[in-house]
Amino acid sequence: MTMPSPPPSLPERDLLTGLRGPDSALRRIAQWQAPGGSIHALLLRINRFASFNMAFGTAAGDHALVEVATRLSRLMAGAPMCDRLVARVGGGTFLVAAQPCGREEWERLADELARQAGGPIADCNGGVLYLRPGIVLGRLEDGEPPVRLLGRLTHALEHADGRPGCPLLWADGALPAGGHSRRELEADLPGAIERGEIAVLFQPQFSAADGRLTGAEALARWRHPQLGLIGAETLFAVAGQSGYETALSRRIARLALEPAAGWPQPLGLSLNVTAADLAAADFLADLRAAIGGAGLAPERLTLEITEQSLVLDLDRSARQLGRLAELGVRLALDDFGAGFCNFRYLKVLPLHGLKLDRSMVEGIAEDPRDLAVLRGIVAMATALDLSVTAEGVETEAQRTAIAREGCATWQGFLGAPPLEGEAFARLAARSRVAPVG
Repeated sequence: MTMPSPPPSLPERDLLTGLRGPDSALRRIAQWQAPGGSIHALLLRINRFASFNMAFGTAAGDHALVEVATRLSRLMAGAPMCDRLVARVGGGTFLVAAQPCGREEWERLADELARQAGGPIADCNGGVLYLRPGIVLGRLEDGEPPVRLLGRLTHALEHADGRPGCPLLWADGALPAGGHSRRELEADLPGAIERGEIAVLFQPQFSAADGRLTGAEALARWRHPQLGLIGAETLFAVAGQSGYETALSRRIARLALEPAAGWPQPLGLSLNVTAADLAAADFLADLRAAIGGAGLAPERLTLEITEQSLVLDLDRSARQLGRLAELGVRLALDDFGAGFCNFRYLKVLPLHGLKLDRSMVEGIAEDPRDLAVLRGIVAMATALDLSVTAEGVETEAQRTAIAREGCATWQGFLGAPPLEGEAFARLAARSRVAPVG
């Protein structure tokens, strides 16, 4: 049997700025790791950088990136840490990391990085350019692979609220206010699962061709008695640190599968799969039992897998997913475009579809470059016989664009917000339905 070739590596150095590339940065951070060490990192992104390039030209954009890289490097060179690095990880996004460092110290440094990156930049024509950076901060937990921290930062950055100024957000700290610390939430979670505080909402999905309902994505929520509704991102961050990620995923699967089995056929259900799920030896058997117990036909279930859940052990993930595909379950690569996709995933995984991250949809109605990127992704997916689902569709112009370009399905507030199970059932009962795929 011919073994697949190893994934290609990214360059050690970014050709434009001379900074480390993402692979080099992650290897360096891994070298710093020691039990009890305090490694902090952040992602700094120039917001709407594609629009900046359209307005001022790519030469001005390149000049601005080089200037930002120089400012970040200069500031970090004077930072009072033993180890520090600055890397460019794609487009207008930079990774900064250091150790040892405390939380408050890292916030102060991040604030200064934001001010430096957002300061005036002289352009080549004697004018002045201004950039809008956004920053998400995080801490590498004991034993956590650096690539997983990068995944958490990327996810938080892509889903951060668009607030004015230079907001500093914590990837593990989109926690609601109310006096509860993260450790208190970790302690609360096992009891919350037992008490039935974990709930599932259903995000309706629609056919791009004719608007018919095709199914829904299951979204986890924690109905906390003091803090109210806690979203999936915070919920899974807490679960991952408290060792309950797998138990949480299985609870959510059962809560979603049972009502989905009663939906009008052929409406489908989409479930998210975590790295802990794929690593569990009994994942396949447990999921098979859950599907059978609910009475849902396997072909009506789509499992959505993020790049971060695959990257730790791609070959093992491919084997697990292959067995799922043999059951008839459909597989989709989630948040496509949000991270740093290794195209080998599309080659070795038994995928049926791609799910575009909302950042890939946001500007397609106004920005020709954004539309060109969407067009290219759909063309590639079509050549690979993969369907494309667009996430975060909020305007009729976006819906028109994704339909015209060949996306199969879409979801977003234009169609409907996430719904309680009974509300989705009522929607399904009165809607025209379309098959998944």
